[in-house]
Amino acid sequence: FFIFESSALISSMTAALTKFLMRRPTAIFLNTARLDYDKALNFTRLSDLTELTLNNVDAISDADKIAELVNTSKAEIVITKEMQVPPSALEKFGPNVKLMCEAGTGYNNIPTARARSRGIDVVNIPTYSTESVAHMVITYIMNFSAAIFQQAKMLHDGSQKNFHIFQHPIYEITGKTLGLIGGSGTIGTAVVDVALPLGMDVLISSRSGRLPWDHKYENHPKVKVVPLDDLLADSDFVSINCPLNDETRHSIGSREIRLMKPTSFLINTARGAIINESELIGCMKEKVIAGAGLDTQEVEPPHPESEIWKLDNVFLTPHIGWRRLETRQRLVDMTTDNIESYISGSIQNVVNRIA
Repeated sequence: FFIFESSALISSMTAALTKFLMRRPTAIFLNTARLDYDKALNFTRLSDLTELTLNNVDAISDADKIAELVNTSKAEIVITKEMQVPPSALEKFGPNVKLMCEAGTGYNNIPTARARSRGIDVVNIPTYSTESVAHMVITYIMNFSAAIFQQAKMLHDGSQKNFHIFQHPIYEITGKTLGLIGGSGTIGTAVVDVALPLGMDVLISSRSGRLPWDHKYENHPKVKVVPLDDLLADSDFVSINCPLNDETRHSIGSREIRLMKPTSFLINTARGAIINESELIGCMKEKVIAGAGLDTQEVEPPHPESEIWKLDNVFLTPHIGWRRLETRQRLVDMTTDNIESYISGSIQNVVNRIA
């Protein structure tokens, strides 16, 4: 009993000493309001771990202002959320900056190669919003199938016609085909997790012609892998779930949209620039397909004069797939995990490490 008590006491004292001795580097979150716009998030663990400054703005566009905030705070750690950090700003960072944390998955807003040349590690959060984004896809599907968007717009415009003579076609989801572009990844797989119990058939595009051998839906009777053109032609709903890169940028344009059924819907919860937006606008003006739901746009938000705002068959949401309360708190916690790993000397999720 005495040995057990002593062992427990030593373990407790060691943990307390480790916490006491762990240094607290200075950190600045440059655009906290992008993440904590409703003041509902808890930063206590992050502030316990660092000398933390929370800059309560949505974004900063001026490179000199970014550099000024970083250098004035004497930050060792710089945190951003979907905010462009121009190379000219990074060049002015003081030598104390050693870590940049993107509080999200995409990191094309940070000049990673230039950061590496300055000896600055850049880390991200590979997965934090899988279920939330997958549920956004399903939300669009269910709204389209019941013409919820269109009916809400009618009421907003003062029309009650739908309560007398129904104006819009509506469909059951069971038996419909969902095509997933990039569907073998984490988010695409989570979409399939929901679509199958709803009775949908699933098509996934793949150049290899098959899913990875260890994929959970390999050989599933209601999940098939097909070429992209076949997916577009055969699907009732097409969801884009692939990453944005040089290969996928503008990979969905007029040619691809014109392969789709006239009754089908296009959904994008990935990155806006995967779709050639000007070509999409042209197709939607012609009513080539029934509708499009875009949680991401090529420029967010689109330019005030963009025709996309005026199309009655295109439905926009302001990139809310990741914005659910639990998802945002998870993001804060996982950003804190990244910083904790850096402080402890076992840094994780580095995206610009030299091989």
